[in-house]
Amino acid sequence: MKTHAIARACALVCLSAVLPAGLVLAQDAPPGMGNEPTAGKRLDRVEITGRNTDSELRRRAPVAKQIYGREELDKYGDTSVADVLKRLPGVNVSDGAPRMRGLGSGYTLILINGDPAPPGFKLDQLDPAQVERIEVTKGPSADQSAQAVAGAINIILKEAPRVSQRDLRVGAGYNINHPVPSATFTFGERYGPVSLSLPVSGFQWLQEMEASTERPGTDANNLPVVATQHGKMRNWGHGFNSAPRATWKISDDETVSLQGFAQKGWWNNSVRLTPDAVYTSPRLDDNADNKGTWQMLRANLQWNNRFSETQKWELKAGVQDAKNHIENRTLNPQAPVDALLDSRDRNVTQAGKYSQILGEEHTLTVGWDLEFRKRDEVRETTVSGQDQLPALNGENFGARIRRQAFFIQDEWEINPQWSTYFGLRHERIVTTSTGVNTDARNSSSVLSPLWHLTYKLDPKGRDMIRASLTRSYKAPELTQMLGRYTLNSKFPSPGQPNDELSPDRVGNPALKPELATGLDIAYEKYLTGGSLFSVGLFHRNISQLIRNVVTLDPASALVPVPRYVIRPTNFSSATTSGIEMELKGRAGELFPSLFEPKLPLNLRSSVSVYRSRVKAVDGPDNRLDQQQPWTANLGFDYRFSSIPVTTGANLNYTPVYTVRQTDRQSVEYSRNRGLDVFAQWTFNPKTSMRFSANNLFPLDARSETTLAGGDYYATGRGLKPWFQLNLEMKL
Repeated sequence: MKTHAIARACALVCLSAVLPAGLVLAQDAPPGMGNEPTAGKRLDRVEITGRNTDSELRRRAPVAKQIYGREELDKYGDTSVADVLKRLPGVNVSDGAPRMRGLGSGYTLILINGDPAPPGFKLDQLDPAQVERIEVTKGPSADQSAQAVAGAINIILKEAPRVSQRDLRVGAGYNINHPVPSATFTFGERYGPVSLSLPVSGFQWLQEMEASTERPGTDANNLPVVATQHGKMRNWGHGFNSAPRATWKISDDETVSLQGFAQKGWWNNSVRLTPDAVYTSPRLDDNADNKGTWQMLRANLQWNNRFSETQKWELKAGVQDAKNHIENRTLNPQAPVDALLDSRDRNVTQAGKYSQILGEEHTLTVGWDLEFRKRDEVRETTVSGQDQLPALNGENFGARIRRQAFFIQDEWEINPQWSTYFGLRHERIVTTSTGVNTDARNSSSVLSPLWHLTYKLDPKGRDMIRASLTRSYKAPELTQMLGRYTLNSKFPSPGQPNDELSPDRVGNPALKPELATGLDIAYEKYLTGGSLFSVGLFHRNISQLIRNVVTLDPASALVPVPRYVIRPTNFSSATTSGIEMELKGRAGELFPSLFEPKLPLNLRSSVSVYRSRVKAVDGPDNRLDQQQPWTANLGFDYRFSSIPVTTGANLNYTPVYTVRQTDRQSVEYSRNRGLDVFAQWTFNPKTSMRFSANNLFPLDARSETTLAGGDYYATGRGLKPWFQLNLEMKL
């Protein structure tokens, strides 16, 4: 019976995301079966507690959001939060950075405990064991940053425990050659009114992939061929992180907490490529050895005081310091290129808000958010031991951002079925960029009106419609504003021309923020056992779109010949729209005619479809950078009754697609498939072992950049699966 049930599940999970809503939503909650809010009471504003399920917290939220707690964080035994995020509906991960709604880096706001994550923060090096839950919000709110064009991902770190805690997780991962270890130990204790928590994680990695490049050229006889290279790319390193926390409960209404965070790591990268033949042209890629270190330290102090049942203050202050050291060596026998880069990012933040409950319907909040951020960067590049650009070598380039924000918001419970949220946030941003022949200052203001509306089709809130109308923005990164000119390593001599597919790089101190107006509409249905179905539509109008543009710059005092240069530019305006569907829950609740009600089988699926258009580029394929046309997630997990084992799998798929970046250049991305599986054996309530395999049966990754004249440059990556074995103990 169980074997047939699992077989039916595998078939149904592939269809569940596209089933008619009437089939999935056939069950309504009988009266009195759940913890429904009672009319006239303020249950939608209760404090979050550990007893609430993820679905219940999501249902009660005043704005549309998805919430994932310990079950989702622990399921696959991941050692990286980035690996958890890649399986969430509507989220994909590229180069360790999560992205929502198919939009590129920077459109998704990353928050740590509700505050914007600082530069240098690496989610792919954060252990999920240090995280309490993840909240994915579809639109910005006034009390957080409005830099959430695609949405926001809030990483809530674990709080100091109320009782003694000694948790240990040790593991080993394998990709090539030999296993690499990882471990996390969490110490927690309470001393009277003070609670302390000290989690420490250490990890190593060793990964390898097949690498290839190809480009049209000529052979030794000057006949046209496709010049190709094949080889390997290897990455290895180690690091640690810790998120200590101390909470002092002064009274039932007043608390002070100090949250720290520290990351440090050492990484290495080696590229070895061999030409498949002797070619006269083009200039192919060189072998390279790269290594570096990163370090990030952060501390946040927070004071909360509830003066009465209707008044509450919250004050916060934080400091952060991040350093990066990178050494790149291009192994060109004729002209080896050595580059040293040292950068430092520092920021200071201070924020506060005051909340007042007005009558029985309104919660009014006012507050402010101040930030000062700076980046300093020193680069030294030599070719055959000689300075490449003497005027720039060793010179400091810097960028600064000063941000001042003030906001007001009102959460209004109109009646048991209608509630709304009004917010207004004003941010003023001043940016400066300094360096050799660079001294630029920019200022801009963004006024962000925000409106969220929730309508419960029934007073119990099992069926609801959410709508949002928001104004958000995307500020340029400090690295994009640095005016340093960097030559392409394939053409390291400033006196020789390069080609359009191998441009130099330079920042743009004059960049302005992108502005976006967004509309979101979603339907959500919650079943009594925790299952849910949701479907949402969104649309964004984006102005002052930033895109990297390649131009042929004339000769200058720094570079005496014309060379192609890529620089970020406020390029155009754009629109993007999409539909996102999600279905998850117990198989017996979702499909009662096919599965037994008590069958311990959970199903989950999601499908997201995206469309976009950049006005300054002719179609077709004039979409936003790296926005896939659609993506799908399918998964299940099953708990055996005869043995203490839980197992499951998740499949993610993205099709091949093309992006026209400009009228002269387009990029094609290959399809992507990721299959993850896990099995957990629970020996007793304090000890368990978990095996997981990520990226089973992967497809080779390929990207191809093509110019209007037909020249192209293609890279390929042969990916390998990652295996992980963890032993988890509560001491």
